[in-house]
Amino acid sequence: MNARLSIGFVARQTGCTVPTIRYYEEIGLLPPAGRTEAGQRQFDERTIRRLGFIRRCRDFGFSIEQVRELVGLVDESDRPCAEVRDIAATHLVEVRRKLDELKALEASLSAFVCSCESACVGGPAVDCTILEDLAASERRAQGREYRESCCPS
Repeated sequence: MNARLSIGFVARQTGCTVPTIRYYEEIGLLPPAGRTEAGQRQFDERTIRRLGFIRRCRDFGFSIEQVRELVGLVDESDRPCAEVRDIAATHLVEVRRKLDELKALEASLSAFVCSCESACVGGPAVDCTILEDLAASERRAQGREYRESCCPS
């Protein structure tokens, strides 16, 4: 457990970049690394496990602040599991909100494509309904009638 691992080795083991490891140390997600006499960072196996945890949290889209809270819950094991659940539940609400936004974006893009298919495909780009809609104000674009029948959902 007292192995002294270089930052390059830790980066390769965890899939994190060296600058990311330095950043996590700088913002306190990782404890300060020991240093060699030459000033090079030296880590141990716990760092690899901590970075794996942080990376997995980030892969799930947790913000740095949420990761900080989760790391704190790992470090203070006597805190209630409900705190972890609350962080995950809050993040789930945000993910669902983003999914709703993406679904609306998909519908708009589908309508753009359908409009072009039925109105102007094959003509000059300057007359393309997609370009018109992208240039239009949001209010005008929302009021535009699209022919949805050409694009199945």
